[in-house]
Amino acid sequence: MDISTVRPKVAQLTFQLFARSVHPELFHIYKTHHIRRDSYTARIDITADGHVITWTGDDTTLTEIASSTHQLVPQSRRVFSTPLRDSHSDCIELREGIAYKYDYELERVPAEMFWMIQQQLGEATKNHELIQVFDSSGRIAIGGLSFIHLDTRLRSLHIQAIHTFPDDLALVKTESTFSLVD
Repeated sequence: MDISTVRPKVAQLTFQLFARSVHPELFHIYKTHHIRRDSYTARIDITADGHVITWTGDDTTLTEIASSTHQLVPQSRRVFSTPLRDSHSDCIELREGIAYKYDYELERVPAEMFWMIQQQLGEATKNHELIQVFDSSGRIAIGGLSFIHLDTRLRSLHIQAIHTFPDDLALVKTESTFSLVD
């Protein structure tokens, strides 16, 4: 099976949340990081299209997916699905004691700014484990990259992700917070 390491078009991206786990076998995963705290666990995956975050706390599992619309995912227990366009933010209390806050933005930038951001993020590969550089599509000499920064607290997990799409001179920036609230 030929699995491409080239990014999809940014117009094909979607942002979804599920109140369940989603089988990792559905995705081509490049990097994985596990977090275990007393009150929650999390798995963060960089995928060919973006990322998959699976968070479990207080007997509740949530899965955030930033991926191509062509990515096969289950339909059951989907909380929301939205095309990754412009920007949007919301805070959802999924049940008493569990909060999920998200913010995403699709930003198209001038070529000079895109190359500067791409270079700065690429330099982080030396000292950051959750970064993946993808192959070039052939149209532009460099490939996209995914960068994920984690901030773990006793009862919450805050994740910032940047995914670059050189063919579209676009950045997808997401911030998500999974929390146990009193």
